[in-house]
Amino acid sequence: MMGIEWLKPAVFFGSMLYALIGVVIFWLCFVIIDRITPYDLWAELVEKKNVALAIVVGSMCIAIGLIVSAAIGG
Repeated sequence: MMGIEWLKPAVFFGSMLYALIGVVIFWLCFVIIDRITPYDLWAELVEKKNVALAIVVGSMCIAIGLIVSAAIGG
């Protein structure tokens, strides 16, 4: 049975801190990858509507998210 353990302030704020750390690391990884590519990812995705690149970037985002999650979760 699941109790109300997650409502304790230490557990709640710890989870929020790890979530924030994960989002920041994810964002930094995306910015780094955007900088090392020879073109502007955002312009290609939004203005030119490059579907193939969107699939690659989406896959990259999922991969980075899994790596960050595994690193934080242990």
